[in-house]
Amino acid sequence: MKTDKARVAAEFSQHWTLVMAAGIAFSFTSVMTAATGLFMGPLSEEFGWSRAFLSSGVTIAAITTFLFSPLFGYFIDRIGTRRLALPGLVLMMGTIAAMSMLSGSVIQWFALWTLYAAASLATKSTVWTAAVASVFNSGRGLALGLTLSGSAVAQAITPVLGNYLIETQGWRAAFLWIGLGWGSLALLSCVFWLFDGYDMKRNLALETAKNPEPAAPVPDMPGLTVPQAWRSSALWRIAISTFVMMVITIALVVHQFPILLETGVSRGQAAIYAGFAGLAGIAGKLITGALLDRFPARWAGGITLALTSVTFVLLLLPDASELMIFLAMLVNGYAAGTKLQIAGYLTSAYAGMRNFGLIFGTMASMIAAGSGLGPVIAGRVFDVYGTYDPFLMFGVIGTLFSSFLIFGLGDYPDWNAEKTETGLAVV
Repeated sequence: MKTDKARVAAEFSQHWTLVMAAGIAFSFTSVMTAATGLFMGPLSEEFGWSRAFLSSGVTIAAITTFLFSPLFGYFIDRIGTRRLALPGLVLMMGTIAAMSMLSGSVIQWFALWTLYAAASLATKSTVWTAAVASVFNSGRGLALGLTLSGSAVAQAITPVLGNYLIETQGWRAAFLWIGLGWGSLALLSCVFWLFDGYDMKRNLALETAKNPEPAAPVPDMPGLTVPQAWRSSALWRIAISTFVMMVITIALVVHQFPILLETGVSRGQAAIYAGFAGLAGIAGKLITGALLDRFPARWAGGITLALTSVTFVLLLLPDASELMIFLAMLVNGYAAGTKLQIAGYLTSAYAGMRNFGLIFGTMASMIAAGSGLGPVIAGRVFDVYGTYDPFLMFGVIGTLFSSFLIFGLGDYPDWNAEKTETGLAVV
């Protein structure tokens, strides 16, 4: 029998190109979250829009995701990730590039973000998480860490690259370069390498129709039924914790540029700090992924989420030094960037893969709700109080509460034992 290390090595040997494609694609679909703060200044100067209004685009995408994520999760379970991701990436490329033609029209702004929201539904974290989780078991934590590092890569590259493009080429050209350049790399990666367990399952069905003896094993996908998932206290804990973390951390990511400027650092320094936070996020995802594969996720995840509170404490310190601000961004990049990874891993562990698309799609509705509310709340706080301090105080409380929910989770279900004892069908 293979050892754990041997099983992990075998999984990565067979599916590393899938992880790479999903990671590159997820980096592109995370760009606008990391870039919104960069464009706030130029768009506000040109069109006179408030920060709360400029945050509304992210909210439109989040509301749409909140409403329709379960439906698209159902589509994942039925048609797989590839058939959703490819057209979604094409639409996202076109929408981001089209933002270069903004004219100050509110209707145009809402229309473009509505198209972006439609693209997001087909390319959200649920798609990439489901693709990787469908073929990884022993190395799932690390594989998800590598895949979801795409968002950390976006957070690392986008502030520096976006700020450079805006200052040298203008904000219109920056939208074009991000949409068509980065998007083309993501699309091509998925065209060649995005083949997962759903594709293997579909191909097996076609082969079985011709030959009753399958040529190769197919990934096992046991798990909860949808009614069982609704009654699971563990899944509710994960959902609530993730919602609160998304409210706080997405708001911080979207507003990190103006928050850093408020502390007194220059625009160039803010871009560099945000970039280093993204690099720390890559390390956080990889380290957390390895820990999730070795230790109970309630401890690895709970401690990591609790660590995020340090960021908000440091940013609240009066007359904080540049070193303290830099440290705050590093801690946030390391800890907060793991929230989707922890949510995806915990959902697959406590719900199984039987209806993972629909269950995590429903979880994504909570994620989207938090993602949409957070930036607007933070923007409104600034518009009313002239400072982000009340939001930062809420960040300290919210991160500790979220970690408390994760610490209280029980042991993982044993899907193999359940199949043996009850004959659970794999569908």
